[in-house]
Amino acid sequence: MESIAKILSDADNRPTTFEEYLDIYAPQVGKLVNSYIPRGTHDDINRYLYDPLLTYSENGGKRHRPLICFVACQAVGGNADIAVTAAAAIEHFHTAALIHDDIADEAELRRGKPCLHLTEGIPLALNMGDLALSLVNGTVIADPNLNDRVKVRVVNELINMTKRTVEGQALDLGWARDARYDITVEDYLVMATCKTAHYSGATPLAVGAIIGGGTESEIEALRNYGLDTGLAFQIQDDLLNLIGNEERVKKDFRSDITEGKRTLMVVRALQTLDGKKRERLVEILSSREKDPEVLDEAVGLMEESGSIGYARNYAQSLTSIAKNRLVDMIEPSDARDILISMADWFVNRLR
Repeated sequence: MESIAKILSDADNRPTTFEEYLDIYAPQVGKLVNSYIPRGTHDDINRYLYDPLLTYSENGGKRHRPLICFVACQAVGGNADIAVTAAAAIEHFHTAALIHDDIADEAELRRGKPCLHLTEGIPLALNMGDLALSLVNGTVIADPNLNDRVKVRVVNELINMTKRTVEGQALDLGWARDARYDITVEDYLVMATCKTAHYSGATPLAVGAIIGGGTESEIEALRNYGLDTGLAFQIQDDLLNLIGNEERVKKDFRSDITEGKRTLMVVRALQTLDGKKRERLVEILSSREKDPEVLDEAVGLMEESGSIGYARNYAQSLTSIAKNRLVDMIEPSDARDILISMADWFVNRLR
């Protein structure tokens, strides 16, 4: 495949916004990521493992995680070509997390298609998720272009990312299992930071900066930027699940209510609503409700409480502050401009 650094530096195809960056490069980066999914030594190994996983990964969305790893590498003056395996590893982790998350949530759709556990069965889907996890550290360790010191540091970052994500998932699942409705905003922020912000923002940016030879202050500045914008990304994702556009309806619209998710909007509403209105929201969240009218009622209660506006303002405030900090810490460049634009995309995207 053509050098990723050359692809990203194509002057005739250079994006000016993060959305353009994703639209232009996601297909090529998707092919690059999928090139690290191996083939088996027996036809049935491919049938029951590698082929379905590859098909699943080919329906891969925006590929923002590997792409921000590349742009962080460039932002500190590095060569994106040597960040390829780390970027692919983070995307494979994302694949594993989605497969396992959909099983835990009993979800039905992922990116407009039936979930893997529905098409292949839970045991095989679990096994495919486990394989995707094995590709995370193994892909980096096998990279001949990274020296041992960098490999150890990157793998340590990936191990910590995995731990944080699993911690966040434990909170999310545990609160649902135990019917916990005493969750505070601060509790939610811990959960969402662990579950999403590390692997969707902080780790891709920090790893890109490490591989790019960034200073310690640059690495930490990009990590903190990823934590803030990654948290905003999760809040926006939760908002879209409740009030997204028509395209979202075709996917998993309002499934967070059906699954009883403790989103920022839910947590804030439960803190704000009184008496029967709070009881009614709890009742809906506890019943795995799918009736569109009942789901609409739940959204109405959240709107009445002011929690939807609260969540939107919280996400926008996070990104505004984060952008100002990044400008102070990272030298001006086209790559930094793309990262600044990323924050706006995270809170303004429609799907």
